[in-house]
Amino acid sequence: MFLSVFDMFKVGIGPSSSHTMGPMVAGARFLEHLRKLPFGVHGLRASLHGSLAFTGVGHATDRAVILGLAGFLPDSYDAERAETELARINAEGTIHVEGLGTLDFNPKDHLVFDYGPNLEGHANGLILRGVDTQGDVIAEVVYYSIGGGFVLTAEELAAGQATDNGPPVPFPFKSAAEMLDMAAASGKSIAEMKRANEHSRGGSAALDRGVARIWDVMNACINRGLSAPEGILPGGLKVRRRAPSIYQSLMAERGMNLVAPHTINDWMSVYAMAVNEENAAGGQVVTAPTNGAAGVVPAVIRYWLDHVPGASERNIPDFLLTAAAIGGLIKFNASISGAECGCQAEVGSASAMAAAGLCAVLGGTPEQVENAAEIALEHHLGMTCDPVKGLVQVPCIERNGLGAIKAVSAASLALRGDGKHFVPLDAAIETMRQTGMDMHSKYKETSLGGLAVNVPNC
Repeated sequence: MFLSVFDMFKVGIGPSSSHTMGPMVAGARFLEHLRKLPFGVHGLRASLHGSLAFTGVGHATDRAVILGLAGFLPDSYDAERAETELARINAEGTIHVEGLGTLDFNPKDHLVFDYGPNLEGHANGLILRGVDTQGDVIAEVVYYSIGGGFVLTAEELAAGQATDNGPPVPFPFKSAAEMLDMAAASGKSIAEMKRANEHSRGGSAALDRGVARIWDVMNACINRGLSAPEGILPGGLKVRRRAPSIYQSLMAERGMNLVAPHTINDWMSVYAMAVNEENAAGGQVVTAPTNGAAGVVPAVIRYWLDHVPGASERNIPDFLLTAAAIGGLIKFNASISGAECGCQAEVGSASAMAAAGLCAVLGGTPEQVENAAEIALEHHLGMTCDPVKGLVQVPCIERNGLGAIKAVSAASLALRGDGKHFVPLDAAIETMRQTGMDMHSKYKETSLGGLAVNVPNC
């Protein structure tokens, strides 16, 4: 199974990879479907189901679907142009689509939040339709946003097309055990094996450019979040940005002899919170592996660069490739979707990826890297996804900070050992999958249980 580093790390927009980016991608894919039909359509219709309906407004799913149908994509998103087009669509009730003309679409009437049972394939379902002049449906596709910005049609999901159909790669590991066996046989690190796989599909130049862009966007997101004006995040919870003031306080304390050693945890947290506050505000982020968990990996990289002697940006590719290898194993064998398996699949996966990446750049062996990932994932097992008011704010923003702290602790513990440990990473991944399947739906991104119903949400 091959999942590219660019599958695990996608440049996009907040606040959610599954609820914002995925539906936008689905809208754009539907336009491509319509362009291939031998007949034209007069108008567009859309319905949101399951988690996309229950928490869609808080996650800007409605906006994302409209913009996707208008041809916008997360990777090239232009916020100013998007706002202008949204206002025009709402005012005129039409969408101008390249190659399809002007289509009838009034969001108030033609975008439906369906709060009935989930669609059959996944908790994040949406149906997009093309209609004729009488309003009769003449084209229809069911899409599922399966986490991390990945989107499959119902047919693709049923056929197992989330799997890889490309040419063979040099190191096709499908489990952590296979990964370690291949590392031992080849004498290569996890990053080296992952790099060889990437080169076999896209070439070295494309990999270098792409990985550099991933870190540039991650780091820019941290910096924007740290320097943003203090204020209230959108959505109605009245959550205020905290990263700028915490950062200013930490900077003021630098060099003081009386700073407690545990203050380093605040640095890890503030880097992660900066990212997730930007995500909550709808800014540009990198899925890592999702938007809701986007702060963990960049926070750990920034901690390493800013606070660990000997750290160098030239090793960031090894960090990201190692993290992507672990994320790919989790996605292939379990899930990175909060709607499928709760937050253990989002922040838990991100923490495992970050722990593995940090362990690798600190000189860990493949066995120590696998151990670091397992420690981080094991201690997120059972974590629910219960965002208050359906917003990726409470508990999500702080949770990324704690995920980063756990990742660093896991890497450090793994480096103190020789890689031998009791619970294999494969067992932790399978346990996460089973726990997610057993978890009640109200704890899986529906905002129908947990914190979402036990604290004031307005």
